[in-house]
Amino acid sequence: MITLLLLVLAWSLLAYRRASLLSFSWLTAAVLVLGTLFGEVGPTCWLVFAVLAAVLNLTPLRTHLLSAPMFRVYKGLMPEMSSTEREAIEAGTTWWEAELFAGKPNWETLHQYPKPELSAEEQAFMDGPVAEVCRMTNDWEVTHELADLSPEVWAYLKQHKFFAMIIKKQYGGLEFSAYAQSRILQKLCGTSAVLASTVGVPNSLGPGELLQHYGTTEQKNYYLPRLANGDEIPCFALTGPEAGSDAGAIPDVGIVCMGEWQGEQVLGMRLTWNKRYITLAPIATVLGLAFKLQDPEGLLGDKPNLGITCALIPTDMAGITIGRRHFPLNVPFQNGPTQGKDVFVPISFIIGGPDMAGQGWRMLTECLSVGRGITLPSTGTAGTRVSAIASGAYSRIRRQFRIPIGKMEGIEEPLARLGGNAYLSDAASMLTVTGIDLGEKPSVISAIVKYHLTHRSQHSLIDAMDIHGGKGICLGPNNYLARGYQGAPIAITVEGANILTRSMIIYGQGAIRCHPYVLKEMLSVQEPDAHKALEQFDGAVFGHIGFAISNTVRSFWLGLTNARFSTSPVTDATAPYYRQMNRLSANLSLLSDVAMATLGGELKRKERLSARLGDVLSQLYLVSATLKRFNDDGRPDELLPLVHWACQDGLYQAQTAVIELLENFPSPMLGKLLGALVYPWGATLVRPSDRLDHQVAQALQTPGVAREALSKDLYLTVEEGNPLGMLEQAFADIFQAEPIFNKIVEVLGRRPFTGLDALAVEALSADIINKEEANILHQTEISRLRTINVDDFDPLDLPAKKSSAEL
Repeated sequence: MITLLLLVLAWSLLAYRRASLLSFSWLTAAVLVLGTLFGEVGPTCWLVFAVLAAVLNLTPLRTHLLSAPMFRVYKGLMPEMSSTEREAIEAGTTWWEAELFAGKPNWETLHQYPKPELSAEEQAFMDGPVAEVCRMTNDWEVTHELADLSPEVWAYLKQHKFFAMIIKKQYGGLEFSAYAQSRILQKLCGTSAVLASTVGVPNSLGPGELLQHYGTTEQKNYYLPRLANGDEIPCFALTGPEAGSDAGAIPDVGIVCMGEWQGEQVLGMRLTWNKRYITLAPIATVLGLAFKLQDPEGLLGDKPNLGITCALIPTDMAGITIGRRHFPLNVPFQNGPTQGKDVFVPISFIIGGPDMAGQGWRMLTECLSVGRGITLPSTGTAGTRVSAIASGAYSRIRRQFRIPIGKMEGIEEPLARLGGNAYLSDAASMLTVTGIDLGEKPSVISAIVKYHLTHRSQHSLIDAMDIHGGKGICLGPNNYLARGYQGAPIAITVEGANILTRSMIIYGQGAIRCHPYVLKEMLSVQEPDAHKALEQFDGAVFGHIGFAISNTVRSFWLGLTNARFSTSPVTDATAPYYRQMNRLSANLSLLSDVAMATLGGELKRKERLSARLGDVLSQLYLVSATLKRFNDDGRPDELLPLVHWACQDGLYQAQTAVIELLENFPSPMLGKLLGALVYPWGATLVRPSDRLDHQVAQALQTPGVAREALSKDLYLTVEEGNPLGMLEQAFADIFQAEPIFNKIVEVLGRRPFTGLDALAVEALSADIINKEEANILHQTEISRLRTINVDDFDPLDLPAKKSSAEL
């Protein structure tokens, strides 16, 4: 019994620490030696050990006796992977999310990623052209009067190369970092979502990005300088009536054929398409087009169906229809349909030339993994940050029952969500663009931040509208929330609908790409060399077995101890969050292996199970991003309420996802067994407390480090036409006025915080305050009333369609 107990303890320790198979063998031998000395181990036991150790440690023997028969069974169960599936799975790279999936994150790796910073050139652009175009843009004029940016703004954007942030300098572009693009888009979005969308899309998935990665030298030299200078307006047409989220199902076709081009017979394509939801299509001069290329005459080779292909098409050609617009939820950025009927173009119009025929899906998935990590997460983050900053200020300015509404617990609850989500969203966006700037193409992370940052933005806007009440629902030049509230579903829908992203993409890609062994096992089946295939499978499958054993032990021990003895890179108040993420990371790895082993290919059809596993991975990424940002910020105590709220909320959501997964596992008995393993004492994590909500709410309503962190790089200049800037001025005025007001009421008795101008006159005449203090009260009354009042209109100004008499 002593020997058996020692073996169990030794194996558990080695499994927890992920020791090698050879280490297991040596330590087992050492324990058996002790057992022999105790008289508990005899020759039979040594013989069994010797056979097992030889089989497991001698690769040729292990491969012949174990891996080969396992490989034959695996190949029989594993369906053949199509080229499209393989391209989608292999698109992009894995980065920090792979550490989180592996069950034992290396926190030093996270902390060693560089803190994102703007270069001097990028900062000058932020302070100059970006601030200026924000000043030029009046969102009410854009959304209500013009249904477009003004001609002056369009000209300014082209002149200052806003559409060329991703284009390299050798072609006349700005070649900004992903971090700079993100901060620019957030500043623009705080002013106008139309402005941010107009700038964001050409710098995301579109002709510029595709040309730089795949274009021929001739294509780059012609188009990129023209795109950089604004001589060409690009769009990219992928989705249509028959293919939205399932972009691979596009029915648009191109037929390889001979045809006439500029008076000569050339090899080309005859294209027919019907696309919709295409941003900038109504005004585009060059159309990036995705279609399925067919070669029935074999003019390019022996494949009749070449697959999805991308080409650049000038929009002034006969047979092309553009110009009509969609009207997405009163956020009228240029977006609309385009059609083409039998449009003949040379084969050289394929991006990358004829050699890239049929390579469009790979091109799109690789580029999307970058663009999807920048544009929508940035605008979503901006929406959350604006909601938090504006709601905090408004809650301090607006009074009911003689107190600021922000002192009411009912208001503190949504304020806390706003503050925590704003800090977390900004942190996740920062970490994601850091990875992109390091050269990563993080397809899984981009799906995580696309879903979660747009989702949180929509819910934050709902919270902000609830807090603002009537101020929020009355549209007009002074409303800084309503258009964002109206337009929030747009970000939820585009670049992969959020329902699809959560239920299929995050974990569907994450389980295969982030798992250290699954993809290697799958690819071994595709290897044509039988010897190499078996060698690859052997390394992967036995690594996988050891990985699963380790995660089982780690999950049980971390659950038994509530992760109290787990490692953390810090010793301050945030240390428990690192420890709980160690636990949840091990849980995710274990449950993923169990789900894949028991459900196999059926797992991808169990979308709600897949979504919950993806939720765990997502929350781990978001919480770790929060802690990384806190570390980059210098770990100031003033930010701790925001950090605590974001981490506690994220970890609680991850725990909820695990519990719901186990409660709905297809095998109830297995679900209960796993529940006892990972949560032997039941659920231990809780939501943020009311006390913490109060601390976050107060931080949002008080000038200081927390508000500065949430408002950094937003356009808050105090000027007419910038309602956010005017709100910030009113917020500052209130803080100047409150001590003066309190001094007055100590003498004159209790008064409402209204009519401050009249109160100033009375107090000044009674020598309670001086003239400077009276002026502060006068200014505060002006800004206070401007803040709490709403816009109203002459009835004749409201109809979009004027009567003949009015005209």
